[in-house]
Amino acid sequence: MLSPATTATAAAFLSAAPASSSSTHRRRSRRAAISASLSSEEPLLIRAARGEDGLPRPPAWMMRQAGRYMASYQALSKRHPSFRERSETTDLIVEITLQPWHAFAPDGVILFSDILTPLPAIGVPFDISESKGPVIQSPVRTEEQVRELVPIDLDKLQFVGESLKILRNEIDGKAALLGFVGAPWTIATYVVEGGMTNTYTNIKRMCHTAPNVLRGLLSHLAEAISDYIIYQVNSGAQCIQIFDSWGGQLPPHVWEQWSKPYIRQIVAKIKTECPHIPLVLYINGNGGLLERMKDIGVDVIGLDWTVDMADGRRRVGDGISVQGNVDPAYLFSPLPVLTDEIHRVVKAAGPKGHILNLGHGVLQKTPEEAVAHFFDVTRSLRYDTLFQGHLTEELQPVA
Repeated sequence: MLSPATTATAAAFLSAAPASSSSTHRRRSRRAAISASLSSEEPLLIRAARGEDGLPRPPAWMMRQAGRYMASYQALSKRHPSFRERSETTDLIVEITLQPWHAFAPDGVILFSDILTPLPAIGVPFDISESKGPVIQSPVRTEEQVRELVPIDLDKLQFVGESLKILRNEIDGKAALLGFVGAPWTIATYVVEGGMTNTYTNIKRMCHTAPNVLRGLLSHLAEAISDYIIYQVNSGAQCIQIFDSWGGQLPPHVWEQWSKPYIRQIVAKIKTECPHIPLVLYINGNGGLLERMKDIGVDVIGLDWTVDMADGRRRVGDGISVQGNVDPAYLFSPLPVLTDEIHRVVKAAGPKGHILNLGHGVLQKTPEEAVAHFFDVTRSLRYDTLFQGHLTEELQPVA
């Protein structure tokens, strides 16, 4: 699976065709606009994640913000066809991460990486096949294999730390720098199945036939992921998103037993070691899990596009911010339709504790014009006028 930064799957511009003067002007205007929008030393996204009052508008970023829909990424990929090279080479990570920042000036800049990137550092090598995606030659399914796993060796992930340090300097406070990790269950699906799967047969069977082996694997992953988050934070990440991408493939009561405790273990450690860092939890297909997610300890819950924003906000309850949840397919719609959908989602979320995002990652072949429009519209929003107008409509007397 490609990362949420790509996926979401990163300090130089591509040496492809030069931008036109009008394009350059638009990009500079966007960067200037975001600078003006910050009313404190902390980025708007961090303040929204914490649920602060009095923000002028919702911050916005996109999952898979950097990646295959961008012409600049496609040009770079032709020169560097290996995904592992692109996601494990500092200069390339920085360049790819900054491509959407330079083009669209989002409020959040997420590291270009992959949720499987830390696996070799715990003793699980993997390859990426153009046709099959991630491939793990020796799936971990026995107690002996779990015992052979090693504590995470952060020296093998220096390209992540170096990239985050450079990016933090490049962004210079004008946006929040996000890191990310996969949740233990989601990472375990690859480790146990040996790659991508549509059925999750082996790992689901282990829940019943080898529960102690699976618990040992998930516990090891939770400890490694916790240390990896702390490493990202110490390297400059200001917010961390946890992707339990395949948690939604479990029945809610099974997710409660086999995924939630290990996410909670991570959150507890991060809240002790890095209490100032907001944590976002995103589960694809989380409509049946929202009530079970809200006591896990994260600051923000991401809603996918199948959840009604107003209903999701109500179900999550007070004290937790929400993220999302425009359907990525709206980016293929006429721009006025996209504008209306952005307004609808923001109104449904309310004027506090909302990070505007898609309900899933940017789709391949998404028009860059639509992505630019998404962020331009977001920057034009003002809570005071948006909700005052909405309130006025509601109070209009019926003739």
